[in-house]
Amino acid sequence: MKKYLLILGLVIVFVSGSTQDKPQKVKPADNPNAPEITFQKVIHDYGTIAKGANGTCEFIFKNTGKEPLILSRPRSNCGCTVPTYPREPILPGKTGAIKVIYDTKRMGPINKSVTVFSNAKNNPVVLRIKGMVKVPKSN
Repeated sequence: MKKYLLILGLVIVFVSGSTQDKPQKVKPADNPNAPEITFQKVIHDYGTIAKGANGTCEFIFKNTGKEPLILSRPRSNCGCTVPTYPREPILPGKTGAIKVIYDTKRMGPINKSVTVFSNAKNNPVVLRIKGMVKVPKSN
């Protein structure tokens, strides 16, 4: 009987603790002059490519905000996808590119993402690459 009362007491404490009002995170005020990163495309489709083919593509972007855009290291969801990015600030109205290299020695479908982090008001932005790597037909 003591065990049941102890379990009931713990359940009541747990439930009452989880239903209490939790403090809300305060979002900082939006900066109307903040940089904004605008990509020409966010998906690159390789189509069907041969094993060992060139797996390089570029995602061109523009700073459409009013302050310098600063990128931090883009992160891919796989070691087979390597992004490179400009390390210097991108001034308002200027463009830059994120270069992505996919290892085409891996056979099968391509469906990878690269997440771009920055000081932009539309941070983060997710870029995608897709396609299919097949063995070239021999004659």
